[in-house]
Amino acid sequence: MHALRHIRPGDWLTLLSGSVCVMWLTLSLWSGELADKAVIRSGGKIFREVPLSRDQSIEVPGPLGVSLILIQHRKVRIASDPGPRQYCVRQGWLEHAGEIALCLPNQVSVELLGSHKRYDSLNY
Repeated sequence: MHALRHIRPGDWLTLLSGSVCVMWLTLSLWSGELADKAVIRSGGKIFREVPLSRDQSIEVPGPLGVSLILIQHRKVRIASDPGPRQYCVRQGWLEHAGEIALCLPNQVSVELLGSHKRYDSLNY
C-alpha cells in the first residue's frame, strides 16, 4: 500500500487508457474475421466450395471412406471421419477465416475463407 500513495491522478488515467487500448486491440486484431465460405478438399483437389449462409451436411469421399462435414449457423465442423485418431472430429466448430481442419489419413480437409486471408508464421 505504501507504493500506491505515490501514484497521482494522471498516472491512474494513463493506466486506465492503456488498459482500454490493450483490450480493444486484443478484441479487434486477435479474434480474426468471420468466414464467408468453406473450401473442401479430397485427395489434395478441391471437392467443393460452399457458402456458409446455408445449413447443410456434405459427404466427402476419401481413401478410407466417407467424411461428413456439417455447416450450421455459419460454422463448420467435421462430424465424422473413418480415420483412426479422430483429430479432425475433435477439433470442433470452425468459424473464422483461415481456420482449417485436416483429416490426414482420409485426405480430407476443410478451410474457411473470408474477404482477407489470415496469416500466421507458416506463411512467411
